[in-house]
Amino acid sequence: MRFFFASPCKLTAMRFEIPDHKILVHEIRFPMHWGEMDALGHINNAMYFRYMEQARVTWIASINNGQVNSDDEGPVIANTFCNFYRPLVFPGDLVARLYVANPGRTSIDTFVNIERADESGTVYAAGGATLVWVSMKDGRPVPLPSAIKALEGQLPALPGTDKPPALPEK
Repeated sequence: MRFFFASPCKLTAMRFEIPDHKILVHEIRFPMHWGEMDALGHINNAMYFRYMEQARVTWIASINNGQVNSDDEGPVIANTFCNFYRPLVFPGDLVARLYVANPGRTSIDTFVNIERADESGTVYAAGGATLVWVSMKDGRPVPLPSAIKALEGQLPALPGTDKPPALPEK
């Protein structure tokens, strides 16, 4: 079986490596909710994708006059992934840090680190998604908005200070 990825992430031992050349663009803090836990007593894995979505959506709205998309164009996800490092357990607040890398003509890679607010620097999960800007009329790719395209060529923020933890040895 061969895998093809639109994003330049590297797959290692079924874990995607998050690039060092990313740029920190947004941070959001929000509470965990009791109802987000599953029968195993920790936050359900599907919720991490919602947390990452919330980070992306609030960032796009913050640079796009409060709008995520218009009647003419907006973002869709081409792919998404999440590396789970530690289980999150209610109660507590979370911090999601959103990074971007590799802005192209119509797409950009986004990456999110999720931490507990009371354990700054301890990454519980890290993931990402490739966003493609599309026409709402025909679904075809269109150029990225100028506010996002302007990120091309900027120096990365916090280089090397937020590496995900190593996988456990077997």
